[in-house]
Amino acid sequence: MTGLVSGLILVDKPAGWTSHDVVSRTRKIAGTRKVGHAGTLDPMATGMLVIGFNKATRLLTYIVETTKTYRATIRLGQNTTTDDADGEVIQTRLANAVTVEHIDSAINDLTGTIQQVPSAVSAIKIDGKRAYQRVREGESVDIPAREVTIHRFDIEAIHRAPDGKTIDIDVEVVCTPGTYIRALARDLGEALQTGGYLTFLRRTAVGPYHVNDAVTLEELGQEFRYTDISTATAKLFSTRTVTQAEATDLVHGRRIAASESTGLSAAHLANGRVIALITDAERANKTEAKPEIVFATMADITGATA
Repeated sequence: MTGLVSGLILVDKPAGWTSHDVVSRTRKIAGTRKVGHAGTLDPMATGMLVIGFNKATRLLTYIVETTKTYRATIRLGQNTTTDDADGEVIQTRLANAVTVEHIDSAINDLTGTIQQVPSAVSAIKIDGKRAYQRVREGESVDIPAREVTIHRFDIEAIHRAPDGKTIDIDVEVVCTPGTYIRALARDLGEALQTGGYLTFLRRTAVGPYHVNDAVTLEELGQEFRYTDISTATAKLFSTRTVTQAEATDLVHGRRIAASESTGLSAAHLANGRVIALITDAERANKTEAKPEIVFATMADITGATA
């Protein structure tokens, strides 16, 4: 069946699995090789991983660029080799002198548009090779800072260890794509002169998709639940209803009358079937809507009226 349909699967990734592990498992369940994901999660992290299969893999580029939401626990008082709990502790500094006011001030400085240096063990490519591969091979890596925006960095709870040496802070972070929560933990620790790393990370939302609507891999194996590509495009983009004639033009790569909307729109038939993603473009002093990605075939259009 999956060879004939396309859509998105919302998976609640378990701890210990890589994003590639989830894709591999989904390929077996879905019975198709054409499977991808919208944004890597570290093995220790859990939560929302948006999987696309068949034609819906072409939507993943746009989903990757949406806002992400995380819940995390940051431990102050130590640094690790990976900035998270999967690494080894390499430095310990007492956090007992850190006050709530200190934490609030440091978090405020890390909220908004900031320059962030990703973790040295990130998947960023440096001269064609992943940073973490270079670190494993004993190389030192120098990753340039990048601009990211932290829309929200909210404290949910603060827990002091009985001996006062470490402090655990439960937070919720809403941020732009490309933000590293591990790096945020590291930078918070450095701002407070205690060191810091992640002990827990869970992605709760990717764009309009929330982990409450996700399934576990075990549940997916029992029942193949997915969002069909027409429903997915209607949720991700503004929509425009097109006629049969306009749909035919789009399928053949031809332009149609302008949509008079900014950015991408999803062109749907009246029955809800998605035809293409379109955007307005000017040609010969005339603005028309051109197809950017075509999902439908002529069989889809003629079948819609059968």
